[in-house]
Amino acid sequence: MAGSMITCENVWKVYGPPYVPGEEPTDAHVVALKAANFTIKKGECFVIMGLSGSGKSTLVRCLTRLIEPSEGRINVADNDVTGASPKQLMEIRRKVMGMVFQNFALLPHLTVLENVAFPLSVRGVDMKTRTSKARELVKTVGLAGRENHFPSELSGGQQQRVGIARALSSEPEVLFMDEPFSALDPLLRRELQDEFIRLRHELKKTVVFITHDFDEAIRLADRIAIMRNGEILEIGTPEQLVIHSKHPYVTEFTRHCDRSSVLRARTLARPLRANFEPSVSVDGNELVADVAAKVLGGREDAGVLVDGKLTGILTKGDVIASLTGKPIELEAV
Repeated sequence: MAGSMITCENVWKVYGPPYVPGEEPTDAHVVALKAANFTIKKGECFVIMGLSGSGKSTLVRCLTRLIEPSEGRINVADNDVTGASPKQLMEIRRKVMGMVFQNFALLPHLTVLENVAFPLSVRGVDMKTRTSKARELVKTVGLAGRENHFPSELSGGQQQRVGIARALSSEPEVLFMDEPFSALDPLLRRELQDEFIRLRHELKKTVVFITHDFDEAIRLADRIAIMRNGEILEIGTPEQLVIHSKHPYVTEFTRHCDRSSVLRARTLARPLRANFEPSVSVDGNELVADVAAKVLGGREDAGVLVDGKLTGILTKGDVIASLTGKPIELEAV
């Protein structure tokens, strides 16, 4: 598919007695992943989320073929992952995929610079080139000055930054991140999320990100796939899932999230009224949380601008409802 980075077609992972592709699993089988189908666009941050045991890590391990799918096809950056030989798969992982996991997995006897350069040394890149590249990435993730520190001399957040820099050193087309921030305390986690957002926009990488935290998912995702019992229940943008979920489980999952940090002004916009001339206007692409004070501090409802053109009205009532969790009746986004 044009513009796609990853395609996943009818992927299953079934444990137990021998499984025949195309047939229904029996009661003796354990279905860890059921008929996963989706496409991830180039440059997209695709978040896979669900509670423990939902199958999200199994799905990513199938995408990278760290475990063998029982059925289905996976293509990553025009590489047939499911059909690749062991030698081909090793090359795909080295050149196409970067991986960041919850446990930092840094080599304790290597410095920060050496850890970041390690994937390049495995590929046979000369020392001068890999050192220069590693030094650049250490600076990119905000650790300049700590190149010669060892992992034991770093905080948890700093260690995870090294892990991200190491994953980026081989210039992968896709970055797979399996709950990379979940072991950190809340303040460090928020800091690393901010850093991740900055890096993603700067480097324009395609990212597959696993989390069990919906607030984290809506901060980071272009689209979210919500899983339960090995099955993808629904895929959509954060706004789509919060406002127009079609699945009761997803609706319940998203019920208590901070909607003002998900919805954009244009999504809450009401149709223009005749002769409406706002004294206050907001950018339709801004989050409601970011424009709430401006709207509520105005004398009347605010105008919503898209590409500089007045397209709708953001009412004080809708802003208050968004902040307090009250129902808002909207047309589909």
